[in-house]
Amino acid sequence: MHLEIITPDRKVFEGEVTSAQFPGADGSFEVLNNHAPLIAALKAGEVTLNGANGREAIRIEGGLVEVLRNNVIVLAEGAVA
Repeated sequence: MHLEIITPDRKVFEGEVTSAQFPGADGSFEVLNNHAPLIAALKAGEVTLNGANGREAIRIEGGLVEVLRNNVIVLAEGAVA
């Protein structure tokens, strides 16, 4: 699935991943390929990405995530890759 992590001033990540774990406002959750459509609030924490290059973690300062047709977009208030 295609994932983008965007902050107000830059694109932090864009690429293909096999799964991603998010720090949801109501608890952590994971998104896999063909996930049901979803919009969720995120709290500060780490987004963990699993892909062809292994595992990567990106710290975000909260925001929103949208999952739709194997496209995942994270609108983060801030991020550190």
